[in-house]
Amino acid sequence: MGFWDFLTGGVNHAGETPNANPPSTPSTVGAGEADGDPDGVEIVGPEIEPRSLPSFYPSPWAGWPKSWSTPNWDMGSRFNELLDVAWACLDKNASALSTFPVFRTRDGRVIAPTSWMTNPDPSIYSSWEEFAKQLFWDYQLGEVFILRLASFADGFPSRFRVVPAWAIYVEMRNGVRLYRLGGETGPDITEDILHIRYKSTTDQARGVGPLEAAGGRMLTAGLLAKYTREVVAAGGVVTRTIETEKDLGEDEAQDLISQYLASRVQTPSAPPVFDGGSKLVDHTAVSPKDLTMLELAQFNESRIAVLLGVPPFLVGLPSGGDSMTYSNVSSLFDFHDRQTLRALAGHVMSAISYWGLPSGQKAELNRDEYSRPPFAERADAWVKLHAEGLVDTETVQRAERLLGEGEGDVAPSAPITAITGGED
Repeated sequence: MGFWDFLTGGVNHAGETPNANPPSTPSTVGAGEADGDPDGVEIVGPEIEPRSLPSFYPSPWAGWPKSWSTPNWDMGSRFNELLDVAWACLDKNASALSTFPVFRTRDGRVIAPTSWMTNPDPSIYSSWEEFAKQLFWDYQLGEVFILRLASFADGFPSRFRVVPAWAIYVEMRNGVRLYRLGGETGPDITEDILHIRYKSTTDQARGVGPLEAAGGRMLTAGLLAKYTREVVAAGGVVTRTIETEKDLGEDEAQDLISQYLASRVQTPSAPPVFDGGSKLVDHTAVSPKDLTMLELAQFNESRIAVLLGVPPFLVGLPSGGDSMTYSNVSSLFDFHDRQTLRALAGHVMSAISYWGLPSGQKAELNRDEYSRPPFAERADAWVKLHAEGLVDTETVQRAERLLGEGEGDVAPSAPITAITGGED
């Protein structure tokens, strides 16, 4: 049985039909609904952590009303539906971090990378970048679980992969976290799991992500998006009234309306013609911008972006009315790197280093390319440093990757600061 067959218990759910279970008699759900047992789900045993699932694929049951949609148990993430702005921010951070070259240092000096820095599990990943994107994506959702599959002779992991959070059962016992695969009765994998939490406490088993603090804003932004879709789907119908110069009785008013409707049916493209001083008035007091509450929607989405550490401008949201020139756009990327990417990379790679490398060694990411100054600025800085005798020609060539194959022993992905001995 394969690894993922073991996870799912060897059960194929591909052809399962929602609400396929036969109804019970008599009906206990409600008038006009499907029959079923209101006690169809019974919780047995100790209380389970809120986001821990006792089984992998919940099945529909007879007590679920026909007119209710079956829950979207997609198992793909901690959130069944992500707003597009939240998805864009998660993707912005994870994509950038996954493409930063990984390197290994010992006592501050760059050394040859270990094999998993190229691909931690070739049987499932095409590269380190694919693994890293999954790693940082899950971390931003609150927690990421890395399962060791094989080890080197020294006991450190040689092959591992990210396991979905829903597949791991975590509990606190005597102040220590214990991990099981697939549920409370699953195999104990505590010795082989690395659990990196975005926000952690000493009394909770699971991690908490920034989007869990944005519940109200996520709901509001989702409702505003739905409202905008409904307004557009309605075709932007304009309210109209017929106004007259004289007072009309009830019968006269009804006759005028009937005549107008009849003319619209007969000649819908012709303008209406009224007599007796009557006229048709369009009411367009509310603009499309106000109708869709655009400013409120943009404010909510901007706050969600800020929670995920992404400047709103980078995901297409208004920048507050300031003119964006090349200079401050560059500063914006530098701020994103220092404020968000540096912290995410530091937290995750420090945890992997402690778990996967001997003492004194660290796995780091080279973030230089994200906010790297133009070549002219770098060249000017190198000339000044060289003139002061602080660096030699070979150091500059290594830092700028100008050495040919075999000319130097420094890993090509090492950042300038690591080579020169400075701080990143």
